[in-house]
Order: sequence, then C-alpha cells, then structure tokens
Amino acid sequence: MVQKIALFNHKGGVSKTTTTFNLGWMLASKGKRVILADTDPQCNLTGMALGEETEDDEARIENIYNTTSNIKTGLAPAFESQPRAIEAIDCIPVKGRDGLFLLLGHVGFAEYEVTLGIAQELSGSIQALKNLPGSITDLFEKTATKFNADYILIDMSPSLGSINQNLLMTSDFFLVPTTADFFSVMAIDSLAKVLPRWCAWAKTASSLLILRDAAYPFPNVTLRFLGSIVQNYRIIRGKETAAFQTWIQKVEKAVSDKLVPILRQNDMMLPATVYTEILINGSFSLTKISNFNSLIALSQKHRTPIYDLTPEQLDQEGIVLENNRKKQEEFRKTFSDLADKIIALTSTSTYAVSA
Repeated sequence: MVQKIALFNHKGGVSKTTTTFNLGWMLASKGKRVILADTDPQCNLTGMALGEETEDDEARIENIYNTTSNIKTGLAPAFESQPRAIEAIDCIPVKGRDGLFLLLGHVGFAEYEVTLGIAQELSGSIQALKNLPGSITDLFEKTATKFNADYILIDMSPSLGSINQNLLMTSDFFLVPTTADFFSVMAIDSLAKVLPRWCAWAKTASSLLILRDAAYPFPNVTLRFLGSIVQNYRIIRGKETAAFQTWIQKVEKAVSDKLVPILRQNDMMLPATVYTEILINGSFSLTKISNFNSLIALSQKHRTPIYDLTPEQLDQEGIVLENNRKKQEEFRKTFSDLADKIIALTSTSTYAVSA
C-alpha cells in the first residue's frame, strides 16, 4: 500500500521542492517506487524534473502537457462535473532514475481552491459538493496503484488554503522543512495553532456519512509527524556559523516545545519509542542540510540530484572540483541517511503500532 508523505510549511523559501526531488531520487535508488506529486501551482518541481533551460525544453514540455494528464486534468471530473470518473494520471518517468515518476503540476490547479473551500465548510451546500473533499485521495490512490508506488512525495505550496488543508490531512505522514531564521520559528508557532483546527475538521469530515458514501469517499485521518529538516544554512571551516547555530537551536526548540506537544494531543505522532529506536532525538530533527551553493543551479540544469552530478556535468577542475566532489559525498550521505529514516518510520510494522 502506498504511503503518502507531505512536505509542508506555509513559509516559503525552505527548499521543499529541492528536498522532495533529492529525497525521492534517493528513495528510488534504494529500490522504492516513488511518485513526486507537484501540487504547488508554481510548478517548480515539474520544472526541475522535466528541465526548462532552453527553447527546445519549453517546446517539449508544452507537448507533454498537450498529451499527458496532470494534477488539474486528473481532478477535472470532480471539480468540473464531467460525466466520467477520476482516472489514474499518466505520470512521467524521471530521466536517469528507474522507479521515480512525476505527477505533473498545473498552474490552474489553484482554480479549484475556492470550490474546495466551500465544500470543506461542511455546511448545507455539502450535498452538491460531496465528491470534492475525497477526490484528491482517490486520484492519488488510483495513480499509485497504476504505478505500483511505495511512496507519493507531495510537494505543497506555501499557503494555508483549502487545497493544502486537504492534501495534508489526507496524507499518511508529513515532514516540515525549515530554514535557520526567525521566520521559520514564527512559522512553527503558527503551525501549532493551525494544525489542531485542520485535524478537528478532518475528523469531522471523515465521520460524516455523506462524505463516507460519496463517489470519492473522504478517508479516515491517519496523519503522523515524521520530523523536521533544517536547511540552507552556511558552513564556514566545517561547521555552522554562530548565528546559524543559534537559529537552528531555536527552530528545533520551537518544534519540540511547541509543535510536538500539540501534535501529540491530536494523535498526529508516532509512539515515542519509534523515534528513539531510529535515533531521532528530542528535537525531532531528521537531518540538517547546509546550503547547496553553486551545485543547485547545476542540479536544476541537468535534472539530477546534487549528489549524483557527474564530473562532466560539474564541468570544473582543480580545487573547485575537489571541494564540490567532497560536498557531493556529504550530501549523498545526508540524503541516504534521511531516506533510511523515512523508510524505517513509515514501515508497515511501525505504522501499525500507531494505528
């Protein structure tokens, strides 16, 4: 059965898309079948996976959209009252990595925000819109079955709108990417207030007979927190600068002291022993990822993770090449360890304990 993992933080600029791509590639390299779901109308994940560096790339992408389904067209039967059922999306294999697929994003996906918001008010209008709250889950499940996927990694937009509310509360697990700064601490404080309301809404929705009996049933709430990721900080002489270290500690403290207790009260945590067994400390930080610097541009250009760029793709020499190869090995280990933790935390036996 597929496990849906949302990467969510309503603060922008925390490298959700880059993390989704690099983590998905690493999970696939470990033998998992992974779908990268681009649900952000900015479509950055789609651009990263397909490449958009040249005019030829743009023409190729246009052709893909003219012949292949995407997040918006996949949901159109429900949101546009089309006389057909939702069907699995034709995901695009990601070049260079077997077992990795892209569920294409669409700028127009944002057009469904208002209608879904009305449906999710669970008011008197629910009869006419009863099929909408469960439609995204139905689309993901059918697509996962078609591609025999182990994971769907959901790259979400930085917002607190109805689409994100639905995406998060119908996922199985979630990660919170952050950066080492004041605004990430502020975002954690905000999430501690928002997530209990979203959880209460989802539990109410899943209990309503009209939504359970809809053409696309709204699922039971099974969401669990995997942990946070702190990234994009600067390294000097092998360690974080003092300023970044201070903010890393503040972000981790906000997660452990403010977010985790609220999540535990709302049954959105795995058993405490599970985190301990997988060597996740009390800060619930899964990993720390320093700034990618020049490697990120090359990664995007070649549609390849930072750690898998070849010397030819780096097109460097001397000490610059040597230093970047060392950085690549550090990032490879970081993402490999992160993938191993994700696999362990989401294993069937682990998840059964918390159900």
